[in-house]
Amino acid sequence: MKEKVVLAYSGGLDTSVCIKWLIEEKALDVIALVGDVGQKRQSLDFIRQKALDTGAVESIVIDMREEYAAEYLSKALVANAMYEGKYPLLSALSRPILVKHLVRVAEARGAQYIAHGCTGKGNDQVRFEVGVRALNPDILQIAPVREWDLTTRDSEIEWAEAHNIPVPVSKESPYSIDDNCWGRAIECGILEDPWVEPPSDVYELTVNPEDAPDAPTYLTVGFEAGQPVSIDGAHMSFLEVLATLNTVAGANGCGRIDMVENRLVGVKSREIYECPGSLSLIKAHRDLEELVLERDLLRYKAKIEQDWAIYVYEGKWFSPLKEALDAFMAGTQAVVTGEVRLKFYKGSITVAGRRSPFSLYDFELATYGEEDRFDRNSAKGFIDIYGLYLESWARQQRKL
Repeated sequence: MKEKVVLAYSGGLDTSVCIKWLIEEKALDVIALVGDVGQKRQSLDFIRQKALDTGAVESIVIDMREEYAAEYLSKALVANAMYEGKYPLLSALSRPILVKHLVRVAEARGAQYIAHGCTGKGNDQVRFEVGVRALNPDILQIAPVREWDLTTRDSEIEWAEAHNIPVPVSKESPYSIDDNCWGRAIECGILEDPWVEPPSDVYELTVNPEDAPDAPTYLTVGFEAGQPVSIDGAHMSFLEVLATLNTVAGANGCGRIDMVENRLVGVKSREIYECPGSLSLIKAHRDLEELVLERDLLRYKAKIEQDWAIYVYEGKWFSPLKEALDAFMAGTQAVVTGEVRLKFYKGSITVAGRRSPFSLYDFELATYGEEDRFDRNSAKGFIDIYGLYLESWARQQRKL
């Protein structure tokens, strides 16, 4: 009886070749696991059948969308997660939920191995393998792309064609694409030259900002305890709010990111992302926090938001420190309730208004009009004490 391997399967080039390679080179029975996290490139039923046609003994599709939103995207939103201030972690966020289900299926099917189709210089190999070890260190792992002799994507395509494996790429269009409901990532091909402007065919979720409507679009996003609950007063689930913002922001040319990021393995990589919905939500959530959170808490939270993003980017979703940060973030959200009005116009997302029953904005303290009740007589004494340490330092310095 053959040993079993559970393969994280997407239907793309790498994992399609992995099935046949694991069968021929490792003599394993392959169980393909597809996680539905909102990707839209191919029919999941088609992908499931393609795995079977390629040689998998079993092909499993699990709808993870609600779990993904409730347990992963919600935490990312609370953390305003943006790696290096730009990237909302769409790939990094989907890996831990896939890892969790890979481990569950492997344990349920008695599989000795888990395999993935990640490259030897990407981030995902770390996210998968560290995640599996955190959940079940006794499961062995295989990374075919690190072992085989197919050193280029062209050679992979040729190998796939020679083995009658249908793949959704060609030498003429060699993009590597990863997508889920949080956004879309595109790399490889001509995009590997950071001087080259991305061609229009890499984008699917967003229109060219130059071709976007000439009039702005406004939407009001409602939040309760840090989570999105409505659009323009209509109650919606997290996924429904996200889908609406993906559509509206994308139609206005919003959500494109072109960046050179620092991969975990030490390589700089040019990445193209489309994240209309996630960027809109993060912008609205952060703005609402600025209205309702106390100053020192807001400043401290901003510092550890960057730590949270780095830990998740580097595959540490299941680490004790990241989970402790989750607890801190969750503790800040009780008052993050209210509405934020967003304006979408030719590639830009701006906040046009915000309100909350927990607002710390006091009009009578902020105004310069007749309603002003700020006590200016307190200012001089405050400044004298506030600057006293600098005055003492300055007097010493003048002696030198």
